[in-house]
Amino acid sequence: MNVEQAMQQRHSVRAFLPRTVDAVLVRDLLAQAGQAASGGNLQPWRVIALTGDSLQALRQAMPEATPDSDAALVYPAQLWEPYRSRRFDNGEDLYRSLGIVREDRSGRQQQLARNTHMFGAPVGVFIAVDSRMLHAQWVDLGIYLQSLMLLATGKGLATCAQGFWRSYSDFVSRHLALPQGYQIAFGMALGYEDSAAPVNQWRSSRAELRDWCEMRGFE
Repeated sequence: MNVEQAMQQRHSVRAFLPRTVDAVLVRDLLAQAGQAASGGNLQPWRVIALTGDSLQALRQAMPEATPDSDAALVYPAQLWEPYRSRRFDNGEDLYRSLGIVREDRSGRQQQLARNTHMFGAPVGVFIAVDSRMLHAQWVDLGIYLQSLMLLATGKGLATCAQGFWRSYSDFVSRHLALPQGYQIAFGMALGYEDSAAPVNQWRSSRAELRDWCEMRGFE
């Protein structure tokens, strides 16, 4: 599989098979993703991969967790167009694929809570960063994450990036015994896709190129 094919095939998977992922494969993916571009070669990512008892211990601990009081907003408080509609439509389409209607607040909360179980994935990857780092270094984290997801897709694995974990950075950082001053940037579920799950049949839409790109000076 080439990079173009991996880009086309990668999607957020929210139901995984109970099939283990070989430790050597996970290590190789994490290491290869470390070749991602990084401004000043800081390589600001700190990566922790969990499976087996280590992942299960975190899952069992999460009911005791409370969101951080100073958790950063995932989106701007008053999202504007066209971003507001994109986010709204994405959420509605996701819950529709699960058969959860808008009025079913309990069902939506239960689905949100599945983040704490990494949607059943056998591997949970956490990417942390020193809180003193600036926006440019967070860009580097995103490049690492995308590199890791594409590499995983190329090996027949499925992923789901989870900004959800930023809201529980303090709790997870303590649980993982991260060095002082580190915070969770995001998590990522990793494993083999349950292709029969209805939620995995859904694909988010993408805006047309003309909506966000200009090409100037080309003949």
